[in-house]
Formats: sequence, structure tokens, C-alpha cells
Amino acid sequence: MMKLDRIHLYATPPQPCSYLKQEESTTLFVDPDAPKDMRLYERLSEHGFRRSGKHIYRPYCKNCHACISVRLPVSQFLPTRSQKRVIKRNRDIDVIKVAAEFNEEHFDLYNRYQQSRHKDGGMDKTSRTEYEEFLITDWCDTVFYEFRLQEQLVGVATADISASSFAAMYTFFDPEFKKRSLGSYAILWEIEETKRLGLNWLYLGYWIRECQKMNYKTNYQPLEYYQYGIWSPLSPS
Repeated sequence: MMKLDRIHLYATPPQPCSYLKQEESTTLFVDPDAPKDMRLYERLSEHGFRRSGKHIYRPYCKNCHACISVRLPVSQFLPTRSQKRVIKRNRDIDVIKVAAEFNEEHFDLYNRYQQSRHKDGGMDKTSRTEYEEFLITDWCDTVFYEFRLQEQLVGVATADISASSFAAMYTFFDPEFKKRSLGSYAILWEIEETKRLGLNWLYLGYWIRECQKMNYKTNYQPLEYYQYGIWSPLSPS
């Protein structure tokens, strides 16, 4: 097992930020050739790191600290009235756990989702290789959850599961079912799954206060954020 003080970290050159147009972004990542496992990933998650494909990374921008890692202590979560309505609206959906491997049906849904949500944004024309390199790696305990409505695939949530936490990796869903709020429902379902598995935390990735697309994460309280080496409560305002 690699010790944290022996990890080699590398930084990418500055490049235009995809979230804040006026900023440049730099990413700090663990040596791609270093051995990795879930124990290392779990410890690094506690320090604000996240996974993309086989890489473990976190933002490391010189002049900006807007990207903040957030997590939810699931035992303290209580759904709001609107969240209860989302749960009720989707009670006819079945969730099925499947292996984290390429599936043509998943891939077709992923591309339809990207074309709807990120048209001309660089993610709307994804190859099979890019899809697999983004979501799947051989060293991580990743699970795919299918959301099916009368056997029709309407969503897929991918997650990494460690000894104490459930990391929501990526979720994509059928854009034709907008009224069901499937993105919100997936998070609410993941909260309950994290509880059912006896885990403490649901990691929700990075949050940027100035980014409207990320505001939804503050709807799940009590959210905690990691900054300057400490996890602290994050106000919804």
C-alpha cells in the first residue's frame, strides 16, 4: 500500500476554465503510473480528490479556489417537501445494479443525454473509447445502477463504493423524461443506497458557488465542503 507522503503528484499547464470564463484552471493528479486501489482513493477523497477514468485528481488553480469538494453525511439528511414529491413521482421506477462495463444501451442513452445537455460543448460526440476511459477503470470498485420504467432504460448512475463512502461519479438520463426530475431522483436514491450499505458519506464531486449548473448540490443538506484541509458545514444560501 502506497503511503500518502510518498505519492507523486503532477500538475497540468494552466488552461481556460470550462466553468468560469475569466479564470484559468490547473489540475493536480496522482502519478498515472503509480499503483492505485480503493484504500488510497478513499483517503485521497477525504482530502478533496476525485476520480475520472483511471486518474485521481483535484483542482489546483493558482489564482482561484472556486472548485470545492462537497459531501453529504447521509444519516443527517431529511428530504424537503419538493424532494418527497420527486420520490413519489418516481416510485414506479426500478433500480438495478449491474457491472461497470460497456453496454450499448447505456452508451446510446449517454450520447442522447450529452447531445441534449452539452450540445457543441465538446461532450456531445463521444466515442466508445472516450466513454469507457471516462467511467471505467480496472482498479476501482465501480457500480452502474440502471433506472428502468417498465423495462425502458431512463437513466444510469455510476458510482464508486469504498469502505466508508459512496462517490457519485456520473449520472445520465433520458432527456424526454424531464418532468420526472431524474437527476434529482438519482441523488435521492443514492442517499438511501448509501444508508442501506451502512456508509457514512455521499460524495457529490465539486461545487462552484458562481456556477448556476452546480447550484442543485446545495439542495441536499447538511452539505459539507472541503477547504484548507478541513470539512465544514456548507450553508444552502
